[in-house]
Amino acid sequence: MQSASRTTLGAVGAVLTIAAAVALASTSRPALAAPGPLRTALDRIAPATSAAPSAADVAIAAARAEMAAVLDDSLLGLSGKLRARFLLAADADRLHRVLDVARDARADGEIVPRASELSIVPMLPFSAKVRGRVGPYVLGTWPHERAWRRGDVDAVPAGFLQVTEANRALQVSTHFRLGDFVTKNQFGVWPKAMVLRESLVDKLELVIAELQAMGVPVTHMHVMSGFRTPAYNAQGLGSGRAEDSRHQYGDAADVFVDNDRDGRMDDLNGDGRVNIADADVMVRAAERVEARNPSLVGGVGRYPATSSHGPFVHIDTRGRRARWG
Repeated sequence: MQSASRTTLGAVGAVLTIAAAVALASTSRPALAAPGPLRTALDRIAPATSAAPSAADVAIAAARAEMAAVLDDSLLGLSGKLRARFLLAADADRLHRVLDVARDARADGEIVPRASELSIVPMLPFSAKVRGRVGPYVLGTWPHERAWRRGDVDAVPAGFLQVTEANRALQVSTHFRLGDFVTKNQFGVWPKAMVLRESLVDKLELVIAELQAMGVPVTHMHVMSGFRTPAYNAQGLGSGRAEDSRHQYGDAADVFVDNDRDGRMDDLNGDGRVNIADADVMVRAAERVEARNPSLVGGVGRYPATSSHGPFVHIDTRGRRARWG
């Protein structure tokens, strides 16, 4: 894993013109469910084939304040709380160039974008999966993988994050760590391969912020189930899991507020009990988030308590509205 805190590619990424900053501003607040907007921004700010601009072309001093606002708006998500971006290798290198420029502002005492503290986590391409595995880690086969082999690149995830014992504690946003979303099996196998969409993390952060605005304190939201490998998901077919579950695509999570970290939903509505009514509080928050952020529309489902778990809420960013429970 590489961190944006490194200082490399300085010669290539040592400048950002006002024109480039303005170009990136036009793509601010991208729909994080798709990589296209970020890639478009990178194309404009750090073309893959461009050489380092000459000193005569730069206007860093004048552009710094604008650059800070643009990068924060474009890279920290709608919530402003993302702390990592997940990119395939070529785009990861290009984003490093941009953030190198942002970090250079520190030495000059200029405005520094919060985005300069992002971790950039490179992804392995989907083709790294061989016979259902990435290295020793078993993934299985995605429902539409045959379509991918016929050229439909959207039929499967773009790639995989590698989660190691060293990076599982990486903060991907204000309230969530990389390891929160791994499949709950193969506990002794490292590294793990995982799919995680930034749009999901962004939406969860917005739900937390909405709950707080509703007067519900949230210091910890527990991820009961995040990414599920297709092999793991198949074990639950017929008992509540869907064959084409969004959990396999990294844009879904089953969550509940657990400030006291006792492993169960907290009493969110203050009635002295923990039941489905507390899940309803989270559903209302998610509804409000979607109403204000159409790019994050998706599924919201509520689940009652059972003998093995308390109530919880499913939240995803599938791109179309779905409700159940």
